[in-house]
Amino acid sequence: MTPITLLFLAVSMSADAFAASISKGAELQKPRFRHAVGIGLVFGIIEAITPLLGWAAGKAAQQYVQAWDHWVAFTLLSVIGLHMIYAGLKKENKIEHRKQTFWLLILTATATSIDAMAVGASLAFIDASIIATSLAIGLATTVMASMGTLLGNKLGKFVGHWAELIGGVVLIGIGLAVLAEHTAFF
Repeated sequence: MTPITLLFLAVSMSADAFAASISKGAELQKPRFRHAVGIGLVFGIIEAITPLLGWAAGKAAQQYVQAWDHWVAFTLLSVIGLHMIYAGLKKENKIEHRKQTFWLLILTATATSIDAMAVGASLAFIDASIIATSLAIGLATTVMASMGTLLGNKLGKFVGHWAELIGGVVLIGIGLAVLAEHTAFF
């Protein structure tokens, strides 16, 4: 995986955390910088762990799907990308206000990182560097979620769904690149 592809993957994986953190920032009204970084770290750490878990599961299954692993990677990335596009299109512009708790934050971060687990599984099939990928995803998510929290009050209504739409398109593009690299179809 090239550094540019890794950057695009990391940023697209952080798109749903960015959208969720905009909502968190809007709920907080005017979040402080340290609070935003704390929220970003929770999202980033969880988002860095889940690709590792997916990669381990993918490695365990690799011997069974080795002949068509590039199709598995393409399918997983495309399904996740399509789901992100769908979620971005159906989001409403209203921000739901709830009481902030640490456990709710962890639950939200875990929910937004499930797609990173599937991406980790697909990376096991193409022998990508999972450590570099997980660190890049975690760092990008920390930065994006921190920024989203700080900007949430002003941008909550406008940006959240666009982040998921763009992230979904990027994931589908990466899936197509994997397929093109391993087949003669492209």
